Amino acid sequence: MNETPTPARDMILLKEGEVVLKGLNKRYFEQKLTQNIRRRLKPLGRFRVNVLQSVIYVEPQDESADVDAAFEALKNVFGVMTLTRAVACEKDRDVILRTAMEYLDEPLRAARTFKVESRRSDKGFPMTSIELSQYVGGEINEAYDNLTADMHNPDFIVHLEVRDRAAYVHGAPTQGAGGMPVGSNGTAVSLLSGGIDSPVSTYMMAKRGLRIIPVHFFSFPYTSELAKEKVIDLAKILTAWCGRMFVEVVPFTHIQEEIRAKCPEEYFTIIMRRMMMRIADEIGRKNGCGALVTGESLGQVASQTMEAMQCTGAVASLPVLRPLVGMDKEEVIRLARKIGTFDTSILPYEDCCTVFTPRHPCTHPKLPKVEEAEAALDVEALVQEALAGRELVKLDPRRLHDDEL
Repeated sequence: MNETPTPARDMILLKEGEVVLKGLNKRYFEQKLTQNIRRRLKPLGRFRVNVLQSVIYVEPQDESADVDAAFEALKNVFGVMTLTRAVACEKDRDVILRTAMEYLDEPLRAARTFKVESRRSDKGFPMTSIELSQYVGGEINEAYDNLTADMHNPDFIVHLEVRDRAAYVHGAPTQGAGGMPVGSNGTAVSLLSGGIDSPVSTYMMAKRGLRIIPVHFFSFPYTSELAKEKVIDLAKILTAWCGRMFVEVVPFTHIQEEIRAKCPEEYFTIIMRRMMMRIADEIGRKNGCGALVTGESLGQVASQTMEAMQCTGAVASLPVLRPLVGMDKEEVIRLARKIGTFDTSILPYEDCCTVFTPRHPCTHPKLPKVEEAEAALDVEALVQEALAGRELVKLDPRRLHDDEL
């Protein structure tokens, strides 16, 4: 066996997801993905990021590079299908074998059964994938008394990849976030409340490649500063998936007081939602957005019947995306737990949507009746007043402590 030094440090291999299907546009999506990866890695030390044959290579450049933290951060980058810790070595069968036995010694000693899976994209390598697997597998089987080869249900799989630049050895890959790179499909405004649904809908549309601008409506003193901080905390959690964001906090107290004073009670919620959509639409158009995102689910509450959603969506010039529309609450809760927002969402702080809730809301409103009820308001003046008073809160995962994420 040829002698080769033990690899000093491992690296990370990322496999692209849907990006590989983009044909002539693939390079655009890869550039977005690598930009997002570099941005996410920047506070974690010096890394080199390269793309070759739909694999992204993340290599530490010096001791400042925190590979453990990088691996955890990259799990949440949309556009990555799988990721794995790996080590590179010379493209020689004996060097590959020695590297595998050194790098994977601990899991090999802990397993009872194993197999070797090889991929050879470098067709100049003198062995086929099957031949390499058979050679390395046979030698490992001889070297470890605890191991038996099992091609069908092994405890551990040794993965070998012979690529253009080097050979790579690794264990089982970890599932990535999937989806499309954030920013690759445009920008949208997401109406973000303190509930369970809207953070999940924000996550789902970021997964489809949208850069997100969250908008939160704040009704002080009917809702407290703690309620606003809860929403900011939810947005901080979402930055682990969505990347850097500006949260637009919109004062909504005067609008709600005007609705209570001048509009029929059964239409309070519908008219409130229409005012939110107008403001979000204006923010979206000023920021070059292509859509609005809401956490509405059909029939979940009185304001989310088909008629109610038609009435609220009628005031928006941008299309309204409702990723949760066909989901039930248990499905949404499972996703909220997965992305880490659930425990914050259920904290018992009031939300502006619960202010001045009608005793008997209209569940099947007719648009002409809603417009008639709304006519008592100076809609344009109220919208412009709210826009003038909004506060921007900048959130960036690079500047957040681990315990905030």
